[in-house]
Amino acid sequence: MVAPLAIARKLGMPRRILVILEGEGLANDATALILYRFALAAITTGLFSLPKATGTFFVIVAAEIAFGTAVGWLSLRARRRARDPQVEITLSLITPYLAYWIPEHFGGSGVIATVACGLYMSWNGPLLISAATRLQGIFFWDLIIYLIEGLLFLLTGFQMRSLYEKSKSFPLHDILTATVLVAIIVIVARFLWVFPGTYLPRWISRRVRERDPLPSWRAVFVVAFTGVRGAVSLAAALALPLTLPSGEAFPYRDLILFVAFGVIFVTLVGLGLGLPPVVRWLGLARDGRSEHIAEHEQEIAARREALNAALKSLDAITDDRELSDEVIKLLRSRHEIRINQLPDSLDPDKHDVSATGTALTRELISSERKFIHMLLRDGKITDETRRRIERDLDLEEASLSNREYRRMPL
Repeated sequence: MVAPLAIARKLGMPRRILVILEGEGLANDATALILYRFALAAITTGLFSLPKATGTFFVIVAAEIAFGTAVGWLSLRARRRARDPQVEITLSLITPYLAYWIPEHFGGSGVIATVACGLYMSWNGPLLISAATRLQGIFFWDLIIYLIEGLLFLLTGFQMRSLYEKSKSFPLHDILTATVLVAIIVIVARFLWVFPGTYLPRWISRRVRERDPLPSWRAVFVVAFTGVRGAVSLAAALALPLTLPSGEAFPYRDLILFVAFGVIFVTLVGLGLGLPPVVRWLGLARDGRSEHIAEHEQEIAARREALNAALKSLDAITDDRELSDEVIKLLRSRHEIRINQLPDSLDPDKHDVSATGTALTRELISSERKFIHMLLRDGKITDETRRRIERDLDLEEASLSNREYRRMPL
């Protein structure tokens, strides 16, 4: 999942394509793991009923969505009561495991519940999670994701070594043939599914077509071409039991592992390296730049409207309460500073002026840091005081980085 999305982001493709790839990757993983359990049960028991499996599948999906939403609701309420960033971050770490473990224990996949929990919290969390928790949580989760991804590739490397030792018992021709056939089936099946799955609902339903017009075939093609595959496929293959209940070896387990590694290599490395020329051929990078400009303009407009709404609230508060002129002047000055920080347009000349101002502000912040360090070294302030001042400087410098990202030349 990591490799193709990382390449797609660097290519500057439209955001909607990235969101679709991330979202459908989670949905595909969740449904695939449920079907994987059914297939594994059929192999180990020798019994399978399609009507019963279909009914069970929909029951599991509905139950996991409801359970995941409930876990998200409880987690947000618990975090709101905690009012402590360390406790809230700990709860945020426990929450996905709680959403996953219980459904998985009772025969589900757990992934659907986890996704539902995450979606509920991301939609309702901004008004319930404190600013301090968000600031610390961003860095915490970036580190956790980085470590998990590194551990995943490390485990993959360890497993490759053991598979290499076992490969001597299989003819090379059988391994290559099975890998090529499965890879072709996976790639072709994705194209055969993505195009009809995109256009048929819009051709059939006028309501769907009006709400979400027909996308360009270029965007659909790159979604079909990218195809997120990797970690879950590997985990599912490694989770196959070594033996059947009868004590016999699980049929073709080692070959399945070889094929899983081969398909992952072909789809991630092969299609991943082919993604940049495909994107250039389709002209999607140009569409991504146009989308980025439109998104930037919407962001500026939204920020201005939010500041105007806050200013109206200030006027209402001023009328209802007895506030000193100093307090009112301070609040209005804050809003004027924030409004002046917003660019009037995306004109490159104004961008250069803004970039110069940002660079000078960084120099001034650096001068402040050096002076505060001198005061600490001379014993004029305590280390706790230095930390509080430095935190404010860090937040200001982080806001500069955010503005630089938004104003990147396109």
